[in-house]
Amino acid sequence: MKFIRRHGKRFLRLGKKKKSKLKWRRPKGRDNKMREREKGYPKSVSLGYKQSKENRGKIGNLIPLKIKNIDDLSKIKKENIAVLCRMGKKKKLEIAKKGKEIKWLNFNLKKLLKEEERKGKKEKEAKEKSKRKNQKEDKKTEGAKK
Repeated sequence: MKFIRRHGKRFLRLGKKKKSKLKWRRPKGRDNKMREREKGYPKSVSLGYKQSKENRGKIGNLIPLKIKNIDDLSKIKKENIAVLCRMGKKKKLEIAKKGKEIKWLNFNLKKLLKEEERKGKKEKEAKEKSKRKNQKEDKKTEGAKK
């Protein structure tokens, strides 16, 4: 769980782009709802949220490994889980295809591949329809010329 200031979304100067201002500050106000732990307000930092040292920073007992390009796929081991960095769709598709060969696929990449296959099928169907229309129009113009 990520603890941020209560008014981080309300004021631009405390927003996501101001990382230095986003750090945790204990609510101290007299009528502060967070300090009073009222329902519907962000959680306050308290004991019990920290994980054990062995599991800290892991995803399902696996160590996350950032993947920035295709070469990073070869670094994946059994104790690692792949986490994709920010990248474009073109690069993601390349990694997804390579991951399919290695028999490693993230759920999101499977979804991406399915979407790409559907788009490819739709484009082929659209091309075929346009070809058929062109052929029919050509036949009509030839018939009219004769």
